[in-house]
Amino acid sequence: MRTPEPAGNAERTAAFPAEPPSVERRAEEFAARRRGVFRTYFHSHPRVMDVVVALAYLAATSGIYISAAADMDLRVHTIIVLASAVVLMFRRDRPLAVLAILSVFEVLNAVMVPNSGNIGISIWFALYAVAVAHRALLSFSLALLSAIPLILYTLFFFQFPSEYLVADGPTAAQTSVISAIMMLLANIIAAGIGAGVRSGRRHEEELRQWAVRNAQLASVAERNRIAREMHDVVAHSLTVMVALSDGAAVVVKRDPAQAGEVLGQLSQTGRTALADMRRVLGVLRADGGANRSPQPDLTDLGALVEGFRQAGLPISFSQSGPPAPADPALALTVYRIVQESLTNVLRYGTSVSRVLVSIEYSPHRGELCVRVRDDGHGTMNASVGTGRGIVGMAERARIYGGTVDAGPVPQGGWLVVATLHPAEGQA
Repeated sequence: MRTPEPAGNAERTAAFPAEPPSVERRAEEFAARRRGVFRTYFHSHPRVMDVVVALAYLAATSGIYISAAADMDLRVHTIIVLASAVVLMFRRDRPLAVLAILSVFEVLNAVMVPNSGNIGISIWFALYAVAVAHRALLSFSLALLSAIPLILYTLFFFQFPSEYLVADGPTAAQTSVISAIMMLLANIIAAGIGAGVRSGRRHEEELRQWAVRNAQLASVAERNRIAREMHDVVAHSLTVMVALSDGAAVVVKRDPAQAGEVLGQLSQTGRTALADMRRVLGVLRADGGANRSPQPDLTDLGALVEGFRQAGLPISFSQSGPPAPADPALALTVYRIVQESLTNVLRYGTSVSRVLVSIEYSPHRGELCVRVRDDGHGTMNASVGTGRGIVGMAERARIYGGTVDAGPVPQGGWLVVATLHPAEGQA
């Protein structure tokens, strides 16, 4: 009878639900608030951002058209700049290929238009895209490699015009070294900005996944709580109703008046079960929170015990120690443990002549002990139960750092001892 099936049966109620779309939507709304209006727009329209980047590159390279010498032929420079702007439009899809192509374009531009003055700008945009899409080790390595051709050209082949040199200032060789260092630092800075953006996006994605997982776990916990409550309500009510109906069938011919009282108790038990089910299932309705009745507490134990007495259990009930802490969840836990224990006695016990229910609170030990013992023999049909009730009691006790021990005693009968620690549930 009371031999429970493996505890894994209780986990059948904990199947993960499909990921609710509202969770994804709320996570995206939160991310949008963090980004702001402009970043959110460009995040939703990435191609618009690509156009903005290409236009920014064209603006950065337009200075030469203002300060160029009269004899400078800018046709090759214009072609390379326009081609680079077109290539930048694909930086999001093929960042490595774009970086390779632009590195070649920059070398060609430096060789064919030596005094253009905007060497390496397109590489900065490409390195940013690479760092956003790939790991920091790769992006910083490419930042160094892409700077090498321009640095070699600047150090060994480019000759600074004398009019660009300042009297008593750095020499042409020194200026070449300074320019090479600036190119390298600019590449590293571009890759560093991209790596920072990549890190921020990964963190944002981790937060979104955490929010989704947290919502899933909350949904599973709520489903398990509802399943546990429904098991307690239905198992208790149906067991009592069956016992009452059997009793009414026995006494209906001998004492019709008493049978009427039993049937009235049967009806009342059914109404109470319906009210409990409406209360439990009310959490599944968006508008169900306003009209739900309060959950049972310790003051309802008297009515619970009396209902089992009406169903035929000879119950002795006692409480000792000071009042337990005023915690509704703790009171509900005690109520459900007593309810489940008595339901098991009524459902499985045979030849029961005494049932002892005691609740003892010891503040100095920080323990609340619930004991339910009967002297019955138990049914021989072990397939009647699923073991879910005992698992449910243990789950409730764990909320308060407690344990539930249930099993036969040597003198005969069955004993349930639940030890709770109210302080742990309030932590």
